[in-house]
Amino acid sequence: MRGLTPLVVPNDDFYRIDTRLNVPSIDAGKWKLRVHGMVERELEFTYDELLAMPLEERFVTIACVSNEVGGKLVGNAKWTGVRLDDVLRLARVKRGATQVVGRAFDGWTAGFPTAHGGQDGQEGLIAVGMNGQKLPAAHGFPARLIIPGLYGYVSATKWLTEIELTTLEAFDAYWVPLGWAKEAPILTQSRIDVPRAGSRIAAGSVTIAGVAWAPDRGISAVEVSVDGGDWQMAELSAPLSEDTWVQWRTTWRATRGRHEIRVRATDGTGQRQAERRTPPAPDGARGYHTLSVRVRG
Repeated sequence: MRGLTPLVVPNDDFYRIDTRLNVPSIDAGKWKLRVHGMVERELEFTYDELLAMPLEERFVTIACVSNEVGGKLVGNAKWTGVRLDDVLRLARVKRGATQVVGRAFDGWTAGFPTAHGGQDGQEGLIAVGMNGQKLPAAHGFPARLIIPGLYGYVSATKWLTEIELTTLEAFDAYWVPLGWAKEAPILTQSRIDVPRAGSRIAAGSVTIAGVAWAPDRGISAVEVSVDGGDWQMAELSAPLSEDTWVQWRTTWRATRGRHEIRVRATDGTGQRQAERRTPPAPDGARGYHTLSVRVRG
């Protein structure tokens, strides 16, 4: 459907948010990944050594914590990489380690609880590919972290050069001292893509459609309300995995005049997204995406 975000976003259209003013150019032949900290065995991988490890492909939706309700700073891709858990097992993580810290080539850091790197359904990837292609420079070549269910600022280190095991108390990553939450699960959210806000549409049968996401929990339901009326269940696309968004759609019999459309989602645990609006800081925007359209007779 025209205007509806695709289930898999092409690399060139995928959102980019980071602290870099330019896209770094890193020589994979000289690049190395160091694993250290609270481990029994420090490791170092060259790019070729990383590629020689077992690789897997996984569809994962990632999102930026600064995304406003209805915003575009979210996307889904097929990531190819080495399981983070495989690397951590080789390093033999010491008892008491509670935080995984990813460090970029320029010193930028992100940190998340060790449980998100393990075998609990939230396994992370050291990604080297995106949508069947080599990882683009803008998205972290030679390697980056992809951790399902966590906002990027605590997990998705691009241009990765170090993985450090430590404790949650011992280290605050880049954004935490600046006022953002230390632990940041992606909130359940939904967005209306069609029709667009402020558009003028013809009366009659109108399709309302969009996307909804709750990575690592999945989406069980999406509902739409027009002009404060009853909530109507939308049809959902088949999920690519519990770590990805879904598309949704419903049909509305539009009548002449100005109308307000709202959407809300329920995640795979049965938890409905929060209605009350909040700003993105410190741990993600909340609220129902709402827009107005005008129907001509």
